Amino acid sequence: MNEVLPQLDELLFSSVEGVLVESVEVTDAVIRVAARTTLGRAACPGCGCWSGRIHGSYLRFPHDLPAAGKFVVVSLRVRRFACADDSCPRNPFAEQVPGLTRRFGRTD
Repeated sequence: MNEVLPQLDELLFSSVEGVLVESVEVTDAVIRVAARTTLGRAACPGCGCWSGRIHGSYLRFPHDLPAAGKFVVVSLRVRRFACADDSCPRNPFAEQVPGLTRRFGRTD
């Protein structure tokens, strides 16, 4: 399976920068893909200041679509960053992955 992961990265996230597929589980009805972000920093949506100070992380589940008759469930681990500007009201903030997530998205 380890030799398959680089091909899955390319297949699933070729147009998305900073995402790494960590594992894939295939059952009769579901394909589960575990992925995480890899960029070292993110821009604060409040002040635009770049930060590399990670505050934590959590799982997001971008909208799941069927493929080859099976449901595809993507669990994407995104990080929360502490803004480098201490006076910024958006502290901490969650990183976004263009093409996969958006702010306040419930079904990304």
